[in-house]
Amino acid sequence: MGASAVPLKQEGLATMEPYATGDTALLLVDLLNDFLDEKGKLAQRIGPMLEKTDLIAHLTRLIGGARANGMKIFYVPHGLHEHSFDDVKHVHPRWQWAMENKLFWKGEWGADFFETFAPREGDVIISRHRTFDSFVNTDMIQKLRENNIEKVVLAGLTSHTCVESAGRHALEEGFHVTFLTDAVAEFTEQAHKAALELSYPTFGHEVTTIDKFLAAIKPAA
Repeated sequence: MGASAVPLKQEGLATMEPYATGDTALLLVDLLNDFLDEKGKLAQRIGPMLEKTDLIAHLTRLIGGARANGMKIFYVPHGLHEHSFDDVKHVHPRWQWAMENKLFWKGEWGADFFETFAPREGDVIISRHRTFDSFVNTDMIQKLRENNIEKVVLAGLTSHTCVESAGRHALEEGFHVTFLTDAVAEFTEQAHKAALELSYPTFGHEVTTIDKFLAAIKPAA
């Protein structure tokens, strides 16, 4: 069914469901040094959009608010190594380039979590994904089920690739999916806009902002 075949929820016409801390997880995708640190291998490529979206400040507010409300936080990192694609006959050019340049290379600084957003005790760290979809060849489903998660809220990098892919797969697995429009960034304005305006409304139950999400959190009694 095409995205245009069904009328989408219009702002102000529906009340957002509460996000109970017992069954909701905030998924932070690829908050790694190679993306976010000024010395990262992708810093020059994505830096202008990080600045334009003010992503680091927005993520700081999101993560702080989520922690203050007792929300479960899942870290969803990339990770490559020399044998990442040994079983893949047709490696996509983007991943060929990533391998040649050792992006998010396991054991190296670039694959470490950006210090400002480093995981804390009690957070859940998903095993590293090699391409866009963090549900494939990882323990994502297992850990979501173990923590009784029914709703996932997506933030991080990048808008049109790994964040969108996680949301699409979560939807197929039966989870309630929320995309946060001011908690993501992309390499280009065009890709970012496509994610926010086309993909997220198609695959998300909710497409909202950080402040509206935080206001809708229902802490455990």
